[in-house]
Amino acid sequence: MQNVPSFEELFRRTERTAVHLEMRDHYAIAAEVPDVARWKATGVANTDPESDYWRPWVAIVQEAVARGVILRRARIVSESPTDYIRFEHAITPLNVSIGELVRWLPRNQASDLALPGNDFWLFDGELVRFNHFTGDGDGAAVPFVDTDDPAVAKLCGTSFEAVWERAVPHAQFEF
Repeated sequence: MQNVPSFEELFRRTERTAVHLEMRDHYAIAAEVPDVARWKATGVANTDPESDYWRPWVAIVQEAVARGVILRRARIVSESPTDYIRFEHAITPLNVSIGELVRWLPRNQASDLALPGNDFWLFDGELVRFNHFTGDGDGAAVPFVDTDDPAVAKLCGTSFEAVWERAVPHAQFEF
C-alpha cells in the first residue's frame, strides 16, 4: 500500500501553488453529513472558522497562504445544482475568507475540455493527489493516490488552467 502523506504535510512542503479541481455533483463524506443535514433543515451553513469541523483546514490554509502559497479551487457543476453543490456554495465564503481563490464552471461549458477522470490536488505543478470516491460520493477504500509523473502533472495543470480560465469567481457565480 502506498504511504500517503497527510494534506497538512503536503501543504507544508508546498512552496508556490496548490490547485484543486472538483468535478462531482455529490459528495457524501462522513464528517460533512451533520453540517449538510443542518443546512438542509435550516438553510444556515457552518462558516465558523473556529468550529471543530473547520479549524484544522483553516490552520492549514492560513499557514500556507502566509508563506505565499497561492491556493485556487475550481468546481465544475451541473445546472440545476444538486443540494450538495448548493451546500458547497453556501460554505464557500469561509474558503474565500481564509485565502482560497474559488471559481465555478457550469458543466455544459466544460464539454470540450480534456479532464482527468478524478478530482485532484496539484501541488507546485509537480505532485498530483487524485481523490477517489465511491459512486455514492463517500471516500473510496483507497481515497488518495499520489503521483509525481511529469506527464500526469502536466495534464492536471493544463486541465485546471483551462477550467480556471472559463470559470466564474465565487462572488459573481449564481445558479
